[in-house]
Amino acid sequence: MTKPPTTEASLPKGVTDFLPEKADKIGYIESKIRKVFELWGFRRIITPLLEFQHVMAAGLGEELKEKTFRFDDRHTGKLLAIPSDITPQVARIVATRMKGYPLPHRLYYNGRVLRHAELQSGRSREIFQAGVELIGLDSPEADAEMVAMAVEVLRSLGFEDFKIDLGHVGFFRGIMSASGLGSTSSLHQLLEAISKKDASAVRALLDTEQLPDSVKEELSALPRLFGGREVLATAQRVATNDASRQALDNIARVLDILDIHGISKYLTIDLGEIRGLYYHSGLTFEGFVAGLGEAACSGGRYDNLTARYGFPAPATGFAFNILSLLSALEKQPDVEASKTRDFLIFNMMPDLREALAIAQHLRTLGYSTARDIIHRDLEASLDYARRMNILRVLVIGGDLCADDEVYIYRLANRQGTRIKKSDLMGSSFSSDVLP
Repeated sequence: MTKPPTTEASLPKGVTDFLPEKADKIGYIESKIRKVFELWGFRRIITPLLEFQHVMAAGLGEELKEKTFRFDDRHTGKLLAIPSDITPQVARIVATRMKGYPLPHRLYYNGRVLRHAELQSGRSREIFQAGVELIGLDSPEADAEMVAMAVEVLRSLGFEDFKIDLGHVGFFRGIMSASGLGSTSSLHQLLEAISKKDASAVRALLDTEQLPDSVKEELSALPRLFGGREVLATAQRVATNDASRQALDNIARVLDILDIHGISKYLTIDLGEIRGLYYHSGLTFEGFVAGLGEAACSGGRYDNLTARYGFPAPATGFAFNILSLLSALEKQPDVEASKTRDFLIFNMMPDLREALAIAQHLRTLGYSTARDIIHRDLEASLDYARRMNILRVLVIGGDLCADDEVYIYRLANRQGTRIKKSDLMGSSFSSDVLP
């Protein structure tokens, strides 16, 4: 007898199957984020999986352009792209489809993007994003709102040990513009050293440049401009140009508003952060959770993006990396992130009608309810319920209860109770009365 052909079960590198346990946790995270976004007045938008490459590229920085998946469209002959970021899609939609809507736009999204990644790095090519875009407001309060929402989401997920790092691209740009450094051969190396906070490398690179000592002092100070609000005072002494000082004033105004929100203990300032230097236009921020080596969220002001699609408007926004949040939650066992189901019905009677009627009634009351259709003993069903994260097993028939009762077994404390069928089938039944 010949063996049936083996199905190839491998996946392309950088993508993953998510089984029910992790899918439940992802759904839990998404629901917490969505609830906060909606409570702050944001409305959902759904973006397409495909874009014309030239349209998508208009809203992307060079780095993301290089990471975008592209292929030919056999119908039009044009190049298509799988989005590597959702914000440019939102900018396109606002500029071309929502001109008649009043400003500001408060929009949120939840979706996946695909990016080329160095496979040896082990990074995922598929990124789950959930974010907001606030378009049409040029205000420190709008920037503060983004930071406050990020904090609220992280706290709603059970995190307390986290920090939001605030930066401002205007501070660095002011120093660079005043320095006259321009596009020298060492500029890329200098930017990389600053981003890594490698003060010795920054100083070594500056020693090769013909620059005034005052400029070298400003640039070499950048890796050290990290900490609490006192960093602003230090930066005021370091930076002498108007643009940098305006950036510091903007940060101070945002911090004053965040004080009102009552979240200052979660904030740090990082003026050496130059992420998104050619994309962002003002305040930037990243959220870091203890034990996680990458940012859980990032964002900032991007006033020039919608203009690329013909609709100039100030804008700010941010996005969560849901898989990063998932990783952080799984490292904190005290944070509950898995979805529980309410009831598994175990029927020991030959007639199915009563079991199906009870199941349907519980569902109408809002309880998730599954029927244990497989024929097995009660102990096996209890074990199944434990493994499937089901809270209670409802037993119909058998020796555990009278004919007019059901027996409800709670898995967490291994306690059971009898309850009258008439009470169970009443419209006011609540599982709160159960042990």
